[in-house]
Amino acid sequence: MFNKKKQPPIKSLIASGSQIAGNMMFTDGLRVDGEVSGNLRASDDTASILVISESATVMGEVVADHIIINGTVKGPVHARHMLELQPKARIEGDIQYAALEMHQGALITGQLRPLLEQEEKPTLKLAANNQ
Repeated sequence: MFNKKKQPPIKSLIASGSQIAGNMMFTDGLRVDGEVSGNLRASDDTASILVISESATVMGEVVADHIIINGTVKGPVHARHMLELQPKARIEGDIQYAALEMHQGALITGQLRPLLEQEEKPTLKLAANNQ
């Protein structure tokens, strides 16, 4: 639908039962099944995917290219390309996205803001100035 490019591999896992306190930067892919108190931010340099499973809770800002949420996020979400909200997604915070897929049952307490690409507008040249 959105883009047929191959997704980056998920190389990191925060397993169910794990609790992380602090900010985390990652590259490629990250799957969260446990609890995170801090920001999750993907590198800007490479394509990234973040999966927040049904059993996961994240309290902090979430930033990645492609984000799939089926758990709880308490904080802002910034999906640079695609955001998928699955039926058990619960988000308390503002959301920015380029493309959005939202399943029935997902709940959001916050504002949805699309990222609009800024198109460069051609400058106008007046015929009277051509000398």
